[in-house]
Amino acid sequence: MLLTGAFSRSLDEKLRVAIPKRLRDGLDGGRPGGLYIAPGTDQSLALYCEETFTRLADRLSQTSPTRQDVRAFTRLFYARAQRVELDAQGRVRIPPELAELARLGREVVLLGVQDRVEIWAAQQWASYLADRQEHYDEIAETALQG
Repeated sequence: MLLTGAFSRSLDEKLRVAIPKRLRDGLDGGRPGGLYIAPGTDQSLALYCEETFTRLADRLSQTSPTRQDVRAFTRLFYARAQRVELDAQGRVRIPPELAELARLGREVVLLGVQDRVEIWAAQQWASYLADRQEHYDEIAETALQG
């Protein structure tokens, strides 16, 4: 199931955020296994189901471990990635060091992005959107060239 949509949420004092049912269903799809939260791009965090996280690991294992960029990425990514669980209320707790890395405040935005959920500080997302939305057509043209 493709994950889509943007959802404004608040972090509570324990750094928990409620994942909307539509995103939860797309993340786990009834499959057993946990979720993984890891550094994302553009100062966000990424929340993956175990299957997607494993596919990413498999893809990375196909690259040369002697390449400097591969070594750096795998160290920075896996050293900070953590397994998390959904609680009975559909929330995940964001590890403090990852919340700090993404500069999360009380207000966050959850984005369904194909096979993962991105977690953004609300102000960071608003800034990103403002900077890029007016260039949507050019971004689409470049991204969809094939």
